[in-house]
Parts: sequence; C-alpha cells; structure tokens
Amino acid sequence: MDTILVMDFGGQYSRLVARRVREHHVYAVIEPYQKVTPEVVRRERYKGIIFTGGPSSVNEEGAPSCDPELLEMDIPVLGICYGCQLIAKTKGGEVASDSDAGEYGKTELYTDSDLLFEGVPKSSVCWMSHHDRVSALSNGYIAIAHTDRCPCAAIRDKEGKIYGVQFHPEVSHTEYGMKVLANFLFEVCGCKAEWEMKGFVERSVERFRNELEGKRVLLALSGGVDSAVTAALLQRSVGSNLSCVFVDHGLLRKGEGDLVERTFRERLGDGLVRVDARERFLNALKGVTEPEKKRKIIGELFIRIFEEEAKRLGTPEVLAQGTIYPDVIESGQGNAAVIKSHHNVGGLPENIQFSEIAEPLRDLFKDEVREVGKELGLPDELIYRQPFPGPGLSVRVLGEVTEEKLHILREADAIFREEVDRLERKERPDQYFAVYTGAQSVGVKGDERSYGYCIALRAVSTEDFMTAQWTRLPLDVLERAGARIANELPEVTRVVYDITSKPPATVEWE
Repeated sequence: MDTILVMDFGGQYSRLVARRVREHHVYAVIEPYQKVTPEVVRRERYKGIIFTGGPSSVNEEGAPSCDPELLEMDIPVLGICYGCQLIAKTKGGEVASDSDAGEYGKTELYTDSDLLFEGVPKSSVCWMSHHDRVSALSNGYIAIAHTDRCPCAAIRDKEGKIYGVQFHPEVSHTEYGMKVLANFLFEVCGCKAEWEMKGFVERSVERFRNELEGKRVLLALSGGVDSAVTAALLQRSVGSNLSCVFVDHGLLRKGEGDLVERTFRERLGDGLVRVDARERFLNALKGVTEPEKKRKIIGELFIRIFEEEAKRLGTPEVLAQGTIYPDVIESGQGNAAVIKSHHNVGGLPENIQFSEIAEPLRDLFKDEVREVGKELGLPDELIYRQPFPGPGLSVRVLGEVTEEKLHILREADAIFREEVDRLERKERPDQYFAVYTGAQSVGVKGDERSYGYCIALRAVSTEDFMTAQWTRLPLDVLERAGARIANELPEVTRVVYDITSKPPATVEWE
C-alpha cells in the first residue's frame, strides 16, 4: 500500500495534513522531523514526503531542519509554510524575516500553469499564516504562484519533484487546497487510492492483539464516543483480558452516569466497573479556580483511582485511554505548543503504576473515530453522542466548582440540549452545551429586582475539532432555550450566546 510520510515540524495542523491525505484514500504516517533519516525513508519505501508547518523561524539558531539528502533522493517532497521555507533555505535560497514578510488569514493566490495547480483557477483564495517568507530562490528552483505581498507563494525545482507552498492547503479556508494535495499525491507522487478505515481497524486489532497478548488491560471508560470506540476495538483485540472502569466523578451531565452504566453494562457485563468518586473529586477541587490546575488535579485523581481499581482487579499491566489527536496537539505533545492540558495526555502525573499505556485512536480525528465505530458495529446512539471533555463540567464552571453551581449548570445544559435535539440530526451542531460563567446580573422576576447568574450557551460546527465555527442556530431554538433556562431556574437572570470561533477561542471555555 502506498504511504506518504508527514514530517512534523511542530505545526498545529500537522495531523490535519495526514488526515487530508487519508481523505484521498492514501495512507499517511506522521513522524517528528528528528526521527526522519534517508535510511528510514528508503527502508519504508514512502511514495512522497510532506514537510509540515511549524512555529519556528528557519533563520533562528537551532531551528528544526532536515537532512539535505532528503531533497536529493528520487522521492517527491511537498513543503508547507515552514516546510516551504526550509526547502528554499536548504537549497541555497533566502528567507526574509522582516516586518513586511507576514500574511495571515484569507489571501488571494495567483498561480502559474503547473502540475501542482492542475484544475486550480489562476486566482483563488488560500489561507496564509506566516511571519517569514521566501524572498529569493537558488538556481534550479522557480516560483509558480504569488500573492500581492509574497512573490514566492509556491515554488518547485525544475525537475518537478520538490515543491513548496507558503499557504496551508490542508485547511478548509483554502478553496482548492484539497485539489492541490490531490495533484501532489496522484500526479507528482503517483500514489494509488487504496487506504480505507476498514483497513485501519483490521491493522489496529491485529497490532494490539500481538502487542498486548497475555496482558490484562484496564480501560478508562468515560462513556463518550472516543472511549466507547476504544473499548470495542480492544475487546476485539484482547477479549476477556479487558476491564472497563467508569469513574463517576460527579462532573457529568444530567442523568449521564446512569446512562453510561446502563449502556455499557449490556455490552460488557461484569467487565464494567462503576466507581462512585463524586465526593473525592469535589473535595480535591475545593477552592481551585485556575483552569490548568483543575485539569491537573482531575488527571492525577483519575489515575490514582484507576490504580486502586487495578489492584482490586489483579493489577492489569496496561492502561488504555480514548485519547484522540486534538487532545494530543492541544496538550502540547511532540513539537507543538501547549494550549490546554487534557486529563488523559498532558494532565497525567509523572509517576503511574501501569507499565504501559495503550491509545489506539491517538492519531485520529473525531470524525475518523466515528468511522471506526461504524466499522466495529457500534450503534448510532454511541457513535453520535455529544463530545464531552474528560474533566467534565469542571471546565464549564468558571471559577471554583461547587455542587450548587453544578446543579444549575446541569439543568441549564439539559434544557439547551433538549431544545437543540428537536432539530434534525443533519441540522444540529457538532457540539453544543451550556457554561456557568460565574458572572451575576440584575434581572426582574415576579415584578421584583433579582440578582442572579449568567449562563452562556455554546454551539460549534467543525470537521475535526482543530478549528470550529460558531453555529448560527435558528433564533426560535435560542429563544426557547433562553426563556426556559431563565424561567425554570430561579438562580439564573440572564442567558447569552457565544459567537466566538476556534481560533481564537477553544471549544471549551476552560
């Protein structure tokens, strides 16, 4: 099977590049740039290499680099943003770091006739995000696209094997980005479209069957789609050696603890253990207001409870988690910057008693996880369940977490989700929930002055949860939800709607 190597230089969209390649049914693997050598490329017989973007400047001392031999091999290379600049500088060109070099957001791109731009209009919109730019090319390289501020918006060598683009073809904001990637994959690299999710499932089952043979596995089950799919995949891999522990931390949505237990008891029987840890988590969070500290406390307490249950279950050697790629990248793993710690990645304590951690979905995006769930035969009510953060409602209660605040939030959240759920599934946002803001506001209830809390409503639409647009919900849905929350909850005097996209915000408020 043809495979593309995505060489990660620390960009926020590195995994998205691989995902876009997979959407063309070409398999892609991701490796940190430090691990990629010509010997590895030859051994694995990659059909092409993609250099990703990154936060560094190629002009900085100690900036990420590549072995120059990678650009001399008979293997096509496509450099994106930082990757484009790295190619240019490695081959003797120049990269400018002056104040006029940067471009951000949607930008008009003008392309020349070239194999990479076959089927792309001469003028189209691309997405730029760079503070440096290629300012001069060495002999053997030519510019094949430009913008008003960037004369070398795309480059290639004269043989048509090495390409670089200053813009990001992998993001949806670039109108013809998928076409540019398709041209590189099929016209330049000569790949065949042979990869599909069924193959991923088969390979993963076989991999974990071999790697975990004879080992007992404890899965941290939250009840969300990620851990549910992980449970189904590992159950197929290790069978009765899998135990699923559902920790009820008291930070769940209304009625969710009982729903999770009922759903998974049917599938797992005695392989499911429910732990009531509500009091422990609330006590641990008492007086804590800083979001990262909340996440760290929750992450460590989760692990300690799993360790306790592991001893009771005979000390399984392996901890399994439903970690997916947005968790990894936001937690700053690899070369990326930390955005926020996820309890199952950056929130893990340094010392844990498990000898191994298994994360079968670590390189997948949410929509890919759902595809895996379908391949594994999971029901739609599990596959399309609302995404829910591991720290639960603690990151939707701004400030200190208390039972009173959780009660108000649970009721408001249930009302909002109930109103949105009246829409047809195809009309619903990808995620929607309420937030306890902690702000208080003057209101009027029963002809009297009232001083109550402000609830924010949040709904976003997204393909991969790396970027997200706020959703323009029908006004009658918002009106019903706002009226019900204010009327049914005496503690609430005001309801507002969050219209911030990601970026600059994240989906969650904390």
